[in-house]
Amino acid sequence: MVKKPQKINMFIRKLASDLDWRLLLLIIVPLSLLVFIYLSSTPINSVFLLRTFISNRTNFSDFNSPCLLRPSNHTHSEKTELHQSRIAVCLVGGARRFELTGPSIVEKVLKEYPNADLFLLSPMDKNAFKLSLLKTAPRLASVRIFEQKFLPQTEEQVRVLTAANSPNGIQGLLQYFNLVEGCLTMIESHQKQHNFTFDWIVRTRVDGYWNAPLHPHNFVTGQYTVPSGSVYGGLNDRLGIGDFYTSKIALSRLSLIPKLDSAGYRQLNSESAFKAQLTTQNVSYVENRLPFCVVTDRTYQFPPAHLGVPVAALSSPGPLSGAKCRPCTPICKDHCVADIMSSLDKSWSWTNWGNGTLELCEAHGEWEKGWEKIFDRVAGKKLAAERRRVKVLKFEECVGDFREMKQKAVKWEAPAVEEVCRLGLGMTQR
Repeated sequence: MVKKPQKINMFIRKLASDLDWRLLLLIIVPLSLLVFIYLSSTPINSVFLLRTFISNRTNFSDFNSPCLLRPSNHTHSEKTELHQSRIAVCLVGGARRFELTGPSIVEKVLKEYPNADLFLLSPMDKNAFKLSLLKTAPRLASVRIFEQKFLPQTEEQVRVLTAANSPNGIQGLLQYFNLVEGCLTMIESHQKQHNFTFDWIVRTRVDGYWNAPLHPHNFVTGQYTVPSGSVYGGLNDRLGIGDFYTSKIALSRLSLIPKLDSAGYRQLNSESAFKAQLTTQNVSYVENRLPFCVVTDRTYQFPPAHLGVPVAALSSPGPLSGAKCRPCTPICKDHCVADIMSSLDKSWSWTNWGNGTLELCEAHGEWEKGWEKIFDRVAGKKLAAERRRVKVLKFEECVGDFREMKQKAVKWEAPAVEEVCRLGLGMTQR
């Protein structure tokens, strides 16, 4: 009687063991096939979910969380929260190619956050008339177009800063720092006048071309967000996003030079001075890939040397994180890009290039003939129409656009709009 149950038990265990293997085979094979088909059809979200699952060693209850299955809802909630926040967008610099960059800033930054107040600080020159494109900005808080003047250099500035690799030497750095900090001054004045403090400040450049919207995940409380790559021995300073506290430190480019001097810093370029600002003031930062590039007319050697500057084709999928760019027929793609970018110094001009996100121009000379058609094709009909409109802009239209801007602005400091338009359109005084 005892032996018979033992035999039965052994038989059952053997049968169960056999059934386990059969069941596993029956489940794993079709499941693997389904996963493969699903990943092939929806690569981005599926890979994200799978990578999150594996890296976090998530159990099935975690895997079913709404945050993972519906990342777009999370983005939506972030954006809703930002739309209820007070945001200042600080736009600084000369308007050299603003007919190309301006409409992209309006569409991809300002209209993405229509509650944001725009603060514009730009020097008065022959390109300033192009700033009239900002008449379509949802909100204009303050506009200042000013005559740029020579800035005297202090002993501290001469010790801390270097003229190396700056097109206009230390004076060029001081002018740039003055623009950045000048925008902070405008913001603080606005806050004092209206008795509130901005939750966020986005500082970007007039010469930045955006090919995708500014994403909500770049707004990080207690940290300052900067673009990755193009660090030049410090931190990429072509854009910054932070709360008011971190932004105040980041934008105080001139005011903090004495502290850098006291800390013993010497011979810094713009990027290394920027990093020193944040580290000495204990501001943590995060480096993100951001969908913009800096449109440049400068020429650069191709292929770039170890410390050379790569110039991206405007048509590159990106994100380009503030790399230099121009509209061109790419001369270098795929393996060519891999060879060149792998040879660049990661602590200098290197930028992210993997997965076909970067294509390179031959930028040793002027922009190629027919660049306008290249830009129009890449930018799309809406931005192309704005470029063409500026090219044939009439004096009366220019004046009308500026007057429309002036009516929207809370504060306006600029030469007479007629003067701005005459200078830009090459007209003599009437």
